[in-house]
Amino acid sequence: MCVLATAGASPSFLKADQIFSFDWQVALGEQTLTPKEFERLLGKTTGVVRFRGEYVYLDPGAIEQLRQQLAKPPRLGAQDLLRVALAGSFEGAPVGLNKAAQKLLDELKDSAPIALPNGLQAAMRPYQVRGYEWLARNARLGLGSVIADDMGLGKTLQVIALLLHLKERGELDAGRALVIVPTSLLTNWQKEVVRFAPALSVEIYHGSKRALAYDTAGTARTDVLLTTYGVARAESAGLKALPWRIVVVDEAQNLKNPAAAQTKAVKAIGAATHVAMSGTPVENRLSDYWSIVDFAQAGYLGGLAHFGREFATPIQTDRDAAAAERLKRVLAPFLLRRLKSDKTIISDLPDKIEQNQHCTLSKAQVALYESVVREGLASIAGESDTFQRQGLVLQMILALKQVCNHPAQYLKQGGDDPLASGKVERLFDLLDEIEAAREKVLVFTQFREMGELLQRWLPERQSQRRGREPQFLHGGVARARRDKMVERFQTEPAERVFLLSLKAGGTGLNLTAASHVVHFDLWWNPAVEAQATDRAYRIGQQRNVQVHRFITRGTFEERIDAMIRSKRELAEMAVGTGETWIGQLPEQELKRLFELGQRA
Repeated sequence: MCVLATAGASPSFLKADQIFSFDWQVALGEQTLTPKEFERLLGKTTGVVRFRGEYVYLDPGAIEQLRQQLAKPPRLGAQDLLRVALAGSFEGAPVGLNKAAQKLLDELKDSAPIALPNGLQAAMRPYQVRGYEWLARNARLGLGSVIADDMGLGKTLQVIALLLHLKERGELDAGRALVIVPTSLLTNWQKEVVRFAPALSVEIYHGSKRALAYDTAGTARTDVLLTTYGVARAESAGLKALPWRIVVVDEAQNLKNPAAAQTKAVKAIGAATHVAMSGTPVENRLSDYWSIVDFAQAGYLGGLAHFGREFATPIQTDRDAAAAERLKRVLAPFLLRRLKSDKTIISDLPDKIEQNQHCTLSKAQVALYESVVREGLASIAGESDTFQRQGLVLQMILALKQVCNHPAQYLKQGGDDPLASGKVERLFDLLDEIEAAREKVLVFTQFREMGELLQRWLPERQSQRRGREPQFLHGGVARARRDKMVERFQTEPAERVFLLSLKAGGTGLNLTAASHVVHFDLWWNPAVEAQATDRAYRIGQQRNVQVHRFITRGTFEERIDAMIRSKRELAEMAVGTGETWIGQLPEQELKRLFELGQRA
């Protein structure tokens, strides 16, 4: 076993290698010895020996291996020491803590209240105050933070409170705050800083005419500089040359790929504190966690390969509950995640009611579906290359999604008959009910062409009542127009239907005017689906939110949804729930998955 002890340093600004010392001891039964004591006891003896009233068997092979380990003990760096202390083990050996070291870890996990900033113009909920205190404590200790609260619980307010806290303590004088966000969130962040912390000066660094304003010391003049991931990548060299007290990234899942140039550029920007914000820190794999935590607390989880061996493979492949619990302990000081479903966190948010809307394929859809499956399976059967085979499967999934949406989307023609699709027919009926109740609805699709078809068909369907074309927010909408579209839907009573592409409208929007959410086609990723739903189901929502998931009966959509829901507990542990895994299924399983079944 090994023992961690404090080295006498003050924890006011945490440096793990200054606080912890690391020592190996040998466990014999219930007793522990230092390496020197062990050698004195051992001599050249093997077999059964008497030690402090106990008989202990010394295996020659194990003794030799132990001697080699003691002769060349591993060298642990600062991040390793802290991780080992929190995990309670190292390479299978238990770790003991002396009283001083245990007291220090207890202080990391529980601290005294920290007063809210004087200039904060917001009434924070109790769980938000606790989140702010956690962020502020970590910033004081020199630790990074990943705030992963469920979407809609007010992460932005908690981080703005932290920035104002730093300003009021004079900590933004020498180094300012850099906040990196997706382009769609620039306006939202600017408005919320002005609203909640008017004492913070804020500047947007974006656009072709962007320029940084500096004071005589070479520091950015504003307290908070807002920019985007794209700009951070393009101008990483200039940004990392500036002194920053804190770097914040919103929608931190944009950093989930550690090999991407964008991730490397953002991680290269140094600061005393790094904060990552994400409602979905894990979208597909536990390596998402590793990359985001590596931004917040660089090097803490070791290398990606080490993380895979110690945590990702045991949890995702072996379903090792002990490894999952160990990861929770290791991440506890750096990661905070609260869920809206937890009534101990927030009890006054309305309910979210999910229901599947099972739609029947039309005759035209049935014919197309069977044709696509027949041709697709024939192509897959003739492909021996694993990579090419997986690509063919994904192509077939894409084609079948389009067929299940509407034949016109797949054929790129024949858009004169909306009711040639069972999904569109069900959507029309549902919208009639929502209209009768004078409520609003968000309709998500992952296909721009499907959104454009719906945008054209809906006024024709409702011409006798309103005939108003619904707005459609997609990736081609500029930021200024996007903001106006959101404002219009939120404030104008006549705006009842808002069409959104999943990619462009699934994050960063507050659309609480809607009490219904329709997922016209599914992404089969619970995290992404929930993120889109939370445009309506968030703080400020006063009504129950009804979520309608459209699924064509008897098709691969129904079977994949059942498979995903059956392993929902693993989705919470980040087992892959996208679509790439489907391409790895054997041929017979693929056939059963895609063949058209009973639709009655």
